[in-house]
Amino acid sequence: MPDENYIESFESYLKEERHASQNTYSSYVRDVNQFSAYLKRYIKKGLLSVDNGVFLGYVAYMQSAGKSAATVSRSVASIKSFYTYLMREGLVEQNPVHDVVIDKGEKKLPQILTSAEVELLLEQPKCTDVKGYRDRAMLELLYATGIRVTELISLNIDDVKLSAGIIKCSGHGKERYIPMYSAAIKAMSDYINLVRGQLIADPDEQALFVNMSGERMSRQGFWKVIKHYQEMAKIDKDITPHTLRHSFAAHLLENGADLHSIQEMLGHADISSTQVYTQIVKKQLKDVYNKAHPRA
Repeated sequence: MPDENYIESFESYLKEERHASQNTYSSYVRDVNQFSAYLKRYIKKGLLSVDNGVFLGYVAYMQSAGKSAATVSRSVASIKSFYTYLMREGLVEQNPVHDVVIDKGEKKLPQILTSAEVELLLEQPKCTDVKGYRDRAMLELLYATGIRVTELISLNIDDVKLSAGIIKCSGHGKERYIPMYSAAIKAMSDYINLVRGQLIADPDEQALFVNMSGERMSRQGFWKVIKHYQEMAKIDKDITPHTLRHSFAAHLLENGADLHSIQEMLGHADISSTQVYTQIVKKQLKDVYNKAHPRA
């Protein structure tokens, strides 16, 4: 059977049995496909004929090609999972990757915006047309709640409770309710009551945020929105949709919020994922100290 069939079967397993997210299974399948292409081109072998030596050669190939330690480590994890699946199916006797461990290198802290930079970014959408109202509502909501961009574009109109000042967010198999500050409530109210009806293509559309064609906003669409306003604000940082999520958490921590409350709002399953923001705040304090103390 061709390698492509084994990879398709693995993808079905990830989707149907592991219930992996689209980002996860797409990443795993891409990594295995790249490994398969390497085997065909350089080793003249199929995926079922791999031993530990062949795989270590692939790791060396990736490293020599300039792949980062994090990329190589992710690829190893993807391929290890693939061979674990093949073993489960009785297609191979052992996992040639089981003892391969790659040092990911020093993990970089996520970049955040200062409070002033956030204010500058949020000021950019002008409420002079439907797009401006929509974009301001999206940016205000993202910073107000710290939700993931996937969660933002997955919101439905019924998930917003304007009178209570909260949204219901469904992500990673859980529901959580997150409050909004007054400026975000105002931006959401203006968008929903004044312009959303002009944007939607179908009166029965459930999506909260839609593109200019009236259909649910996509990740790529929102990426373009945030890049556009970064350029307008002339902020010299690489702002991604996740930057506002990181900034939300770090700013809450700076202003006295406890880690467990932040964890709940972010939807982290493990507190260790939230603790990274403690490191960010400590680093910022150290930077301020080094710049401001006369003897530093």
